[in-house]
Amino acid sequence: MKAALFTTIALIAFAANSLLCRMALADGAIDAWNFTVIRLLSAAACLGLIMLLQAYFLRRNRLRRNGPKQTGNTDKTVLQDTGDWFSSLCLVIYALCFSVAYQALDTGTGALILFAAVQLTMIGWGIYHKEPLTRVQWTALLIALIGFMYLMLPSASMPSLSAALIIAISGSAWGIYSIRGKSCVSPLRTTGFNFIRSLIAVPILALIGMGYLNDISMTGVILSVASGAIASGIGYSIWYMAMPLLKTTQSAVVQLCVPVLAALLGMIFLSEKLTLDFIIASVVILGAVLVFILNKGQARPY
Repeated sequence: MKAALFTTIALIAFAANSLLCRMALADGAIDAWNFTVIRLLSAAACLGLIMLLQAYFLRRNRLRRNGPKQTGNTDKTVLQDTGDWFSSLCLVIYALCFSVAYQALDTGTGALILFAAVQLTMIGWGIYHKEPLTRVQWTALLIALIGFMYLMLPSASMPSLSAALIIAISGSAWGIYSIRGKSCVSPLRTTGFNFIRSLIAVPILALIGMGYLNDISMTGVILSVASGAIASGIGYSIWYMAMPLLKTTQSAVVQLCVPVLAALLGMIFLSEKLTLDFIIASVVILGAVLVFILNKGQARPY
């Protein structure tokens, strides 16, 4: 039950992030460099504040429970979970490459390449680490990918090689970042410190983005803050809560639902039209993902 709840909330956050990025970057409300700077800063600030409150309440409850001379091992372990530099690097690479490529690619092309890279990275890692797929799961994955392509191909076009490479790097970086969440003890603190470490890249990004300052609108700033603090900071923390409860292959496949959720949010908040193609693709994707997750059979060699 926890896995389903955390995963659903995280996927909605990912979809919201996609919508916020589209509104900010595709409409020219802000450039990719400053969008990434504000996104990282707001995520670090939001999670930093939450971590301070978490540490305060953990210590206060520990003192009430054990007294000033005793230490709760669980609380101590939670407070010592501070992420790592490699995860922070993956986070920066993902966020920056995504923003830069998003301005050079249309929505369909970007999504196709991004999610293909995520699937290859995470499913490849899962199979290599003894998470083989059953015949039913392979079939469900294939059907989900067909549904995904059916949804995204109408808005896709031939990308430039550089833009395709950048968005593929973004997808692989996100896949690696997701995988590294399987071993975290405190998802909130791990995500928070990963974002705080990522701020080392902010001066460089801000320097590059200085030439675009005159083009930034207040709408772009607000969308960037919402993307960073809520959709990224809190959303990624919840994703790290879900990761230890899922197999790597499962966590890869469920992300194929994100474009469906993003399209639904677009219909709700941007008055985008509901089409028959979207209904068909959504049923195919969601049904195939559900079959993949629920299948408990043993994988057999072909």
